[in-house]
Amino acid sequence: MQQRSNAVAWLTLVIVLSLPLVSMELVPFYDTSEPRYAEIARVMAQSEDWITPWFDVDVPFWGKPPLSFWAQALSMKVLGVTEFAGRFPSWLCLILTNILFLTGFKSVRGIGVALWAAIIYSTCTLVYISSGAVLTDPFLALGTTLSLVSFARVIGSGDRLLVGSLDQQPDRSVNLRNADIRWWQYGFFLGLTIGLLAKGPLAALIIFAPITVWWSLTRKTKSHTALLPWRSGLLLTALLTLPWYIAAEIKTPGFLDYFIVGEHFRRFLDPGWAGDLYGSAHRTTYGMIWVYWLEASFPWGLLVLAALGGAVFSPRMRSAAQAVYRDPLFFYWVTAALFTPVFFTFSANILWTYVLPSLAGFSILAAMLAQEVRARYSIPRVKLFTAVALVPLVVLAGSVVVWINPDLRNTERELVRYVMRQPGPSSPLFYLSELPFSARFYSSGRARAIKEAELQQIAQQDKTFYLAAPKTGPEAVYVVAGKKMTPVFSNRRYSLLKVSKRDSSLVAVRSGPS
Repeated sequence: MQQRSNAVAWLTLVIVLSLPLVSMELVPFYDTSEPRYAEIARVMAQSEDWITPWFDVDVPFWGKPPLSFWAQALSMKVLGVTEFAGRFPSWLCLILTNILFLTGFKSVRGIGVALWAAIIYSTCTLVYISSGAVLTDPFLALGTTLSLVSFARVIGSGDRLLVGSLDQQPDRSVNLRNADIRWWQYGFFLGLTIGLLAKGPLAALIIFAPITVWWSLTRKTKSHTALLPWRSGLLLTALLTLPWYIAAEIKTPGFLDYFIVGEHFRRFLDPGWAGDLYGSAHRTTYGMIWVYWLEASFPWGLLVLAALGGAVFSPRMRSAAQAVYRDPLFFYWVTAALFTPVFFTFSANILWTYVLPSLAGFSILAAMLAQEVRARYSIPRVKLFTAVALVPLVVLAGSVVVWINPDLRNTERELVRYVMRQPGPSSPLFYLSELPFSARFYSSGRARAIKEAELQQIAQQDKTFYLAAPKTGPEAVYVVAGKKMTPVFSNRRYSLLKVSKRDSSLVAVRSGPS
């Protein structure tokens, strides 16, 4: 029966991990985050500048380290400049994270719990959506989860290791006996490296917080400290991360001050921080991170809270919760699950993606609780798989809807494609006032933003061009050279005007109610 249950779980996991590939292909880039990061990666692939991500011409992007951009740029070089290529590395992060559950955590709690930890993690709303999006956060989550699982794997094998510094040369028999642990020992530091190159020093805080809390509560600091090769591991991390940080500061001076001080301190301590060079601060109410956590962990967060609430009244449910509590690494997993939302509770400049690194620890706890509950209750399989299927099916249905009508939200894909599909010599595309990131990406950097004062100069070049003018209302009219012009295409934000040679006396574009 257990083997059959695991076979069904394996099939479920494969289907869950495959479905994001459909949405990755169908859904256009919507402004602003996805096309912004995708355009940075596209420019990196085109320019082959692997040190500095560029936000715009002569404007370096200091907001994030380059690991995600490296992966996305390489993907575009191999697969082409498409939405799928930009999103593919995030999907690979999900696959690798699942492998960590199924290999490292399997040795800690068994394949059944490892399988359900992978399924729960993969079907949390934020995890599922971010696995098919151009973001930096999946790389951070991969790094922190690698360190999280690696530490648990090594601690779980502590009795079979020599108590002493692993930086010292062990005898050959011990080395052979512990060969399978060596990868996980250095995997911890590899995870730290990934986090530092994906998001920065915040990754170290997320990784070391569970260890610190667990050590302080179990008082096993001395014996368990020796289970990781701290000197050689930290040296390896430094050798893999510091060269880029140094090169980035040398190439664009000011990077370290903005990224280390601004992005990691001012952003979170100053609710009205106005130093963001690439957008606006995301001011929210204090404690909003917990609402984000409920959204990000849905449906599993609500189910776990319901189970814990039931433990107050049900002895069987209470015994299930107590069994999880008795796990030797309970406080380690709890800290991993709660540290990020606790840390951002009194920060106002937050996004819901900040919760992502906490969902691995949460999924492990949820899988452990699910195992204990199933051992005490007869839960119909259909209920479990309804919870599993909820988020993937809703996202898939939404993807089909936007594939049919891509302009439901703000994207310039169809407008840019309309211009590119026109027969004859290609005509320039200008956006009046500002250039959306999606227009930059879909035009491969050829679309430009212009001010109204520049129109006369452009018109005097005596050639046809396209002008995307912002809409001011459902019945806006556009006047060029004193005559009304009919848009040849429109989307949610812009009306597209085709200005031909005969309109070379263009002096202004006016829009307003007819």
